[in-house]
Amino acid sequence: MSDISRLAQVRAHVELPILKRAAGLLEGFHRSIFKGHGQDFDDLSLYSPGDGVGDIDWKSSARAGIPIIRRFAQQSNLSVVLVADTGRNMAALSSAGVSKHEVAVFLASIVAYVARDRGDRVALVAGDSERILQRPPRASTQDLEVMLNQLDAMYSVDAPASDIAVPLDRLLQSITRRSLVILLTDEVRPARAHEQLLRKLRVKHELMVLNISDASPFVGARLKKPVAVSDVDRPLNMPRYLGGSAKVQKQAAEYIAAQRAETTDLLQSNAIVNVVVDSQEDAIIRFTAAVRKQKHMN
Repeated sequence: MSDISRLAQVRAHVELPILKRAAGLLEGFHRSIFKGHGQDFDDLSLYSPGDGVGDIDWKSSARAGIPIIRRFAQQSNLSVVLVADTGRNMAALSSAGVSKHEVAVFLASIVAYVARDRGDRVALVAGDSERILQRPPRASTQDLEVMLNQLDAMYSVDAPASDIAVPLDRLLQSITRRSLVILLTDEVRPARAHEQLLRKLRVKHELMVLNISDASPFVGARLKKPVAVSDVDRPLNMPRYLGGSAKVQKQAAEYIAAQRAETTDLLQSNAIVNVVVDSQEDAIIRFTAAVRKQKHMN
């Protein structure tokens, strides 16, 4: 990684109109997360089409004979919580042939950049089966740069195995204010074993999952000299000769598609938006798409 600021790199590699669009979409979360809850009471007002039924003050409405709603002072800052899977699986390659952890850190940098420009705060909960790192919500450039550098330093092929339940449990225990939670992991997580935990999170927070694609062991298999492939997460070493087998390639592609569908089905059945990101190049487009989908759900 160069010495250039990570947030500056986002600005240099992503067109400003796209970043502004992503920032604008976050405005919807201020309304969905803070509507009628945890805000300071402001005054009473006549009901207008589009106002939430839950904001109606029924006693005042009965006295006045017309619908009256309670207005609340708008909270100006949204807390965004990045939850990052730092298991050794994230040191493997994405389907685009780049390290998944590089994509994860770039996605985290995009979120931090957009939030900072809105004046919103970003917190971090990162972990795996043996480690946990938590940083409180901050909005300054310096704090966000430190956070991103600490996250980047946790990734390694020698890291402990992944266990996203560890950072998700910490989030539930330590962050009580309703927030926008963005989970960064690979495309086979969360799994069915995490469903109860996901449901608890959905009650307390807005939850979005950014999955980073896994490379197929047959990337480059059609080359004249297929390469040997090792799995960082399990003791698997695929010999070169298997790379040329059309049958094995087809079976692997079907398995990968089934794994991705299973993760997506789990998240959709729990009303959780997710997108799959392949590289830094498509990161902002996929992130913007995820925020747009999440906004339309609320």
